[in-house]
Amino acid sequence: MQPVISAGGVVHQRADWRSIHEKICQLLIPLRTSMPFYNSEEERQHGLHQLQQRQKHLIEFCYTVAQKYLFEGKHEDAVPAALHSLRFRMNVHGLSSVELVPAYLLLAEASLGLGHIVQAEEYLSQAQWTVLKSTECSYATHSLLHRNLGLLCMAKENYEEARYHLANDIYFASCAFGTEDIRTSGGYFHLANIFYGLNKLDLADTLYTKVSEIWNKYLNDHYQVLSQARIQQIDLLGKRFEADTGLDEAQEAEAIRILTSVLNIRESTSDKAPRKTIFVLKILVMLYYLMMNYSKAQEYAMRAFNLAKEQQLSDHEQNTIQELLNLILAEEGYPII
Repeated sequence: MQPVISAGGVVHQRADWRSIHEKICQLLIPLRTSMPFYNSEEERQHGLHQLQQRQKHLIEFCYTVAQKYLFEGKHEDAVPAALHSLRFRMNVHGLSSVELVPAYLLLAEASLGLGHIVQAEEYLSQAQWTVLKSTECSYATHSLLHRNLGLLCMAKENYEEARYHLANDIYFASCAFGTEDIRTSGGYFHLANIFYGLNKLDLADTLYTKVSEIWNKYLNDHYQVLSQARIQQIDLLGKRFEADTGLDEAQEAEAIRILTSVLNIRESTSDKAPRKTIFVLKILVMLYYLMMNYSKAQEYAMRAFNLAKEQQLSDHEQNTIQELLNLILAEEGYPII
């Protein structure tokens, strides 16, 4: 089975090259080279193990690239990367393994983003059938399946069923990772979007706040450690650490997408709840600071600082934001405020 997806049913080679092939070209060479002659069974087994490890690395690499494209809204680019992940999974695990499900779900989400609802349903049906036949499906995979089923129902404006699937997404993600984990926050976020769209603003507000608090806790823990370490390293050695969010590229893209979406909603009601807007701005400051994107971090810090002054928040609140801003300015070599 070699599923493809695009307007004409064919993924164009140029799009494939831009999306993923250029990134994995060198990694594919050992897989396409004939197995050498081995002098012993031990050497042969070692060679097979190395080959399988390369294939598994490609599976995860292509999956992460596809996820990143999806979170950035680049649905067409996500397709070739997801297809490569699916094909490598088939080679390693077989045609009916539950390990294929994450790739089917990526393809379903890409299809939804491209407006191909029937194609998305086909991929989701394949994923559901594979999960039903499996006796070893993880909570994390169940969570992803229900999240994508929820997104499909949202696209079809079947909000009652979407809520059912997203509630299951949150349940299974909580079983796998905990209720306050960033990997669970996506379910809360999509559920909040449903309530917001239905004008149930109190419910949406509660869920957006929960999403913000989850990301704040995660990023603040990293920020506190790294900011102190960077200050000490700059003082002692005169050089900086590498970026360290503790996230892969796809998770960073997800964080940006979720937090900027929540910010847009908060800013539409900032006159009523400026502290909530500032809270999300500060989370984005920490995210971009940890990513070492200081221009973006400075931009959000200035917006938070100006809003705090405009709304005449307490000196303590203004000073907290100013400390953030000064740390960023110091990284860039600018004088502090």
